[in-house]
Amino acid sequence: MAVTVRYWAGARAAAGVGEDTEVPGETLRDVVAEVVRRRPGLAPVVAVATLLVQGSRGLLDDPVTAGVVVEVLPPFAGG
Repeated sequence: MAVTVRYWAGARAAAGVGEDTEVPGETLRDVVAEVVRRRPGLAPVVAVATLLVQGSRGLLDDPVTAGVVVEVLPPFAGG
């Protein structure tokens, strides 16, 4: 399956792009492994990020289907 991965805030800075398309994977874990392989600077960010699949929180072992959008949201600070 191929999905789109969008990066927000610090994840965008670490990736150097706003999104990756055609990322292969059967599970969310596979997708994360592939984007970290492509963009090693993402490793520390995805380790603490919230992962959304089609707008809902995803777990690493969740399956993904072709065409879904995965979003990487690092922790936000502020107040």
